Amino acid sequence: MGDCILFRGTAVTMKNMLEIAFPGTEVVLANYPPPLPKRLLSKVVPVLQFGVIGVVIGGEQIFPMLGFVAPPPWYNSLRANKFGTVASTWLLGNALQSFLHSSGAFEVYFNGELVFSKLKEGRFPGEIELKDLISRRMTNSKLDAFHGEGDLYLTRQE
Repeated sequence: MGDCILFRGTAVTMKNMLEIAFPGTEVVLANYPPPLPKRLLSKVVPVLQFGVIGVVIGGEQIFPMLGFVAPPPWYNSLRANKFGTVASTWLLGNALQSFLHSSGAFEVYFNGELVFSKLKEGRFPGEIELKDLISRRMTNSKLDAFHGEGDLYLTRQE
């Protein structure tokens, strides 16, 4: 969760810096999608959360319907501290979902072309470096008969 807040704040700071450095350029913050396996697993986590919570709360009725004469021993230990089990399940599940939604991306595009990729570089760009990279792209675009405003996209993890 801390990374998410850090990157969101950093992305907004970079957006503000770029809009000041390049007046007339639109900076759009967009979410970068995590890989498919992480997305699919993030859909399973809430089901497991509610399953564990349901078993803890209604186990006395659930286990007999499944053919158990007595609930398994692990159920009694979970049931002994019902509030702690439910709270832990909820908090850990939410933390896991946050991790699964995170891609670690900070991608910068100018007119549809990748300018900087944190995924490829393995690091976050510095402000001066990012300004230089975008200035070069803008210069190249102007040489290609492009005059006026450009579109700049920053994609980040959510």
